[in-house]
Amino acid sequence: MAFYSPDQAMGQTLRQLIGHLEAEGRPGLGEQLSITWLRYGASLVGAAEGLGQEAFWGQAVTGAGWEGERPRYPASVVKLVYLVAAEAWLQRQLIEEGPELRRALADMVRDSGNDATSLVVDLLTGTTSGPSLPPGRAAAWCRQRQVVNDWLARLGWSEVVGVNACQKTWAEGPYGRERDFYGSQLENRNRLSTDFTARLLHAVMAGAAVSPPACRRMMALLRRSLDPQERAADPENQVDGFLGAGLPDGARLWSKAGWMSQARHDAAYVEVEGKAPMLLVVFSEGRARAADATLLPAIAAALLDA
Repeated sequence: MAFYSPDQAMGQTLRQLIGHLEAEGRPGLGEQLSITWLRYGASLVGAAEGLGQEAFWGQAVTGAGWEGERPRYPASVVKLVYLVAAEAWLQRQLIEEGPELRRALADMVRDSGNDATSLVVDLLTGTTSGPSLPPGRAAAWCRQRQVVNDWLARLGWSEVVGVNACQKTWAEGPYGRERDFYGSQLENRNRLSTDFTARLLHAVMAGAAVSPPACRRMMALLRRSLDPQERAADPENQVDGFLGAGLPDGARLWSKAGWMSQARHDAAYVEVEGKAPMLLVVFSEGRARAADATLLPAIAAALLDA
C-alpha cells in the first residue's frame, strides 16, 4: 500500500485525463504510463522540520496513482536516489566531504551529467568501471554494487519492493564489467516506481530525508528556472518537454527529469500561487513516448488545474 491516501475524485480525474490523452492519438498510452499525483493543503517545503519521523510520516497525504507500483526503467531519475544516498553516506562519514564531490553532485542533478554520476556511484559503492572480471572478483564487485539497494531496503518503505538502483547511467552504454553486471538480457537494469520516487521526493522537499540541512542542499540542486531566456540558453534544460513546461509563469519548481530513446520521465514538486501545491511523478515508456515532448506538459497543466 502506498504512503498516501487515495482520493476517489483525484483518481477519477486521472483516469479521465489518461483516456483523453490516449484518444488524442496516443494508442496504448495506459500501458506505457505510470503516474503518482499528490496534493497538499499547504507548502510541503520544510514541513517535517521539528517533527519526529513517526509524526511526519503519520500525517495524511492525499493522492492518486496510475500503475504507480509498477517498476520501470527510470533513466536519469535514478540520480535522485544517488543524490539522497550521497547525503546519507556523508552523514555517516562513509565518504569524505569535498569540493569535487559537491561538483559531481551538482553536475549530476542540475545538468544530469552521466560522467558525474559515474563518480558518485564509485564513491557510494567503492567500485570502479573497467574490463570484465574473473568470476571470484566479479562476484565481490557485484555484491559491493548493491549497497545502495541495501540502504533503501533498510528504510522500511513498502514502495521499495521492486526497486533496483545499482547501475550507472550512460551516454553510449556500459562496457566490460558494467555490461556483464547488466545481465545478458539486461535483467539487472535500474528500476523505480513512481510511488517510490514520489515518496523519496516528498521526503526531500519536507526535510525528512537524512536531515533538514541535507534536504536544503538537495533542494537547491533540484530547483529549476522557468525563465524562457535561461531555458533557451540551456538546450539540455529539464523543463522543456517535461512537467515544468506545463506550468504558468511564476510557478516554483523542483524536479529531476529522465530522457532516453525509450523513455521520457519527470519527478516534480510544484507550487503556484492560488493553487494547491502538488507533487507529480510521471514515467512514460516506448519510442513514441520518448519523442512526445507535449505529453508531460499536458499532464502537469491538467492536474494543476484539476
